[in-house]
Amino acid sequence: MNQKQFGRGVGKRARAFLPSDLTNSRVICFCTVMFVSSFLGLNSLDSLPTVLRAESQATATGGAAFGPTVPNTKQPPGTAPRGMVWIPGGEFSMGAQDPTGADMNKVGMQATTDARPIHRVYVDGFFMDKTDVTNAQFAAFVKSTGYITIAEKTPTAQDFPGAPPENLYAGGVVFSPPNHAVPLNNHFQWWTYMKGANWRHPTGPGSSIKGKENYPVVQVAYADAEAYARWAHKRLPTEAEWEFAARGGLAGKPYVWGEKFKPNGKWMANTFQGHFPDKDTGADGFIGLAPVAQFAPNGYGLYDMAGNVWQWTSDWYRPDYYYQLAQAGGVARNPKGPDTPFDPAEPNEGKKVHRGGSFLCTDQYCSRYMVGTRGKGEISTGTNHLGFRCVSYRGTKN
Repeated sequence: MNQKQFGRGVGKRARAFLPSDLTNSRVICFCTVMFVSSFLGLNSLDSLPTVLRAESQATATGGAAFGPTVPNTKQPPGTAPRGMVWIPGGEFSMGAQDPTGADMNKVGMQATTDARPIHRVYVDGFFMDKTDVTNAQFAAFVKSTGYITIAEKTPTAQDFPGAPPENLYAGGVVFSPPNHAVPLNNHFQWWTYMKGANWRHPTGPGSSIKGKENYPVVQVAYADAEAYARWAHKRLPTEAEWEFAARGGLAGKPYVWGEKFKPNGKWMANTFQGHFPDKDTGADGFIGLAPVAQFAPNGYGLYDMAGNVWQWTSDWYRPDYYYQLAQAGGVARNPKGPDTPFDPAEPNEGKKVHRGGSFLCTDQYCSRYMVGTRGKGEISTGTNHLGFRCVSYRGTKN
């Protein structure tokens, strides 16, 4: 298998081409790095084409200052459906604030490069799930429909031409921390493509969701999340809707709860403490994934809008999208993302925007628990730190 074939396979789905028996370790590491970076939300100015790099550098200070959030006063169309809350919508400033505290470092600043310039956006009101979709909720969907997720399906040779047949097996990408400190320049040291990993077995065949019904469902690809949303008569949020909701009525704050990462010494989200990636001390009360709603909600009553699991949005990803909106001027009304995706790291792969960060976020490596920052993910692949929640315009009639 040549490098082009290998790279294309990893970018599209990954599961066909992360075996341990390939001899070209240089190719394995290179392609795995490119793939996993999409789930960590890593964006480097050095990886951008010249025009995008120029745009990012020109807007590195954030552009326009944050303005106030002006919520709509229109009443919701009925009572909130079970498990959802009304998000009033309105006009707000969208984008990433400069990091503060421990996040005011190179890692924190890199997290903002594709979330600039700050620009004004308007969104209509909508209902949003209070929590990420749980294992229990997803199980009800599967029981009702017989749905089979992408991670449970065996890849075909047609999908991955040139892949050895023994490498075509169903599975998912799993965080597998080393037992010792490692340099942070090779993601392959803590990510593994695991045969048999799927939503029922998030970290592989030996794992189970039994007793974890109130944990967020993970190992879901974009199509899986969309299928659930349709079944529930809902949809996935746009990136703008997600950020408006996450801010909870606040304007220009670095975190969904306010100005400080640990106000009065209190943990506000499930993130990574200790030494990344080998030692999570669980100082926030959790090592790895946590049940939903273990921390205080934001101003709109939403839980886990930072940390625990990344969340799919419906927008295609482009690092220059905010620049395009800012150049258009005025207020972007109900933006739905760019018409086509583009990630300079993998220009041939279609990626959607992830939001919120996960239990792996840390100021040592990926501080995208900061509100306004963006992640990205190839649409046919899930991981054990990626979930979703839904929105709807429809209320329950009184």
